[in-house]
Amino acid sequence: MATIKADASNVFDDRGYSGPTVRGGVNPVTLIEKAMRERIIESMYWKEQLFAVNEAMICDRAINLTHVGGSVNNRPTPFICILLKLLSLVPSEEIILEMLNYEEDEEPESGDENDNNDGERNGNTEDRYEKEKAGKVGSFKYLRALAAFYVRLTMEPVQVYKTLEPLLLDRRKLKYRRQGGFTLTYLDEFVDNLLTQPRICGTSLPALPPRSVLEDLDLLDPRESPLADEQESQSQSQLEPGPGQQE
Repeated sequence: MATIKADASNVFDDRGYSGPTVRGGVNPVTLIEKAMRERIIESMYWKEQLFAVNEAMICDRAINLTHVGGSVNNRPTPFICILLKLLSLVPSEEIILEMLNYEEDEEPESGDENDNNDGERNGNTEDRYEKEKAGKVGSFKYLRALAAFYVRLTMEPVQVYKTLEPLLLDRRKLKYRRQGGFTLTYLDEFVDNLLTQPRICGTSLPALPPRSVLEDLDLLDPRESPLADEQESQSQSQLEPGPGQQE
């Protein structure tokens, strides 16, 4: 009896692919190793939850995620399944940024006014960039983790750093599914691993030049630590003579 593969098409075949590409002509789904791809498209989660899902529906699946992870006992997690589906859809950058900052529609009427006020208060370039690229802390942390993973896999190095570094301020807890069970991690740690580790969630990451190299090429400005002002203030107070130390 023939096996029917849900969503099986040439998008999952390395040969003769003519659809949208990323990172200079790469078929995005091939960024997930072939063995993992095959396990994913044979999984029940893929066939039951991701069959015929489009860009408008993918967020509905992602907001119900309860943990991150690759595969456990050769069974792919929902997180990595949705990631592959996202790679097959190749959504626009605007959609990915929206996923990074996705919020429940509970404050739509006052949102524009609040955004304008925020823009007046945050006048410097870094604050504006963080507002545009990282935005408010989205209601769904696993959706943000998923979008961050997609960014790391598909975008060019400068875009990766500019888009993901603001997320290093997000310290919400995440559950990480591993072979031995669940472990606790944090969203900022997850993003830091995306920027510094060669492999995460059972997936090899594309090579990423060190930030210092991109700074030397004037492609990135030096990154300022959120604690820089506080440290500078402490240093100045230590250099100032005390009441009984003045000449």
